[in-house]
This record gives sequence, C-alpha cells and structure tokens, in this order.
Amino acid sequence: MVETLRRQRGVPADKPDDFEVITPDMFNTLWKQLTGALVILTLVISSIGLLVGGIGVMNVMLVSITQRTREIGLRMAVGARRREILMQILCEAITLTGVGGVLGILVGAMVSEAVKRTFPALPTRLSLFWIVLSLAVSIGVGLFFGLYPANKAARLDPVEALRHE
Repeated sequence: MVETLRRQRGVPADKPDDFEVITPDMFNTLWKQLTGALVILTLVISSIGLLVGGIGVMNVMLVSITQRTREIGLRMAVGARRREILMQILCEAITLTGVGGVLGILVGAMVSEAVKRTFPALPTRLSLFWIVLSLAVSIGVGLFFGLYPANKAARLDPVEALRHE
C-alpha cells in the first residue's frame, strides 16, 4: 500500500514519505496509551487524597487523645494495659475511616445511578471487587494513620495523665 501511494504521489525513492498511513492498530495503541496515562493520573491524585485524609484522621485522633488524657490515665491506673489502650484508639481510627469509606461508596452508587438514569446509553454498574477494595483501602488508611496516635496514647504515664488538665 505504501509503495502504491509513493508511486501515485511521485515521491522519489531517496525521499521520505509525504503522507501517513493510519491503521486501526494505531488507534488501538493510542487508546491504550491514553487510558494508561489516565489510570496513572487517577492513581496519583487519589494517593494524594488518601495521604491528606490520613493526616486529617491522625490529627483528629491526636486531638481526641489530648482531650481524653485524664480518662486514658484513669483507665491505665485501674489496670488497663497498653495493648488495650492501643486497640481502643486503633478501633476508633478504623471506625472513623470505615464510616467514611461506606459513605463514599454510597455517594458513588448514587452518582452511578444518576448517570444511568440521565444517560441510558452509558452503561454504569457497581463492581463488588471495587467496593471491597475501596473499603479495605479506607480501613487500611485508618489503621496506618491511627498507629502513631494509638502508640502515643498507650505510652502515656498514668500519673502524669491523671494530673493533666
């Protein structure tokens, strides 16, 4: 095909082509490159969002610990072990992010349904895999960013914590 076009256009053998042949494979390659770039961009943006959200959760937990320092000291004074304090704070952080994850899934489901009703030709569906993965990531963020506040609470000196005002 290229040779026929070169003859029809009178392109000498020592000169480059003055035309371009576009095949369906080229469109497939372009589509794969574009979608690959969009996936990477989405991952970067969502990772930044998870980092910011995780830092927010950590700050909320640190404020909560500061406000409940006397309570934590009292629990430790009457026999609560560090592990129990650690688990309590981690459970609170996981609950906080888990509820946020469930709310995010519900909002996503509502948006999906609205798109389906507004544009019937555009197929949308909820996948159990992505629902479970998003909930797991949400809980994982709570676990990861709740570790520092939980350790801080578990390492409080009961006597100093009881004196805290």
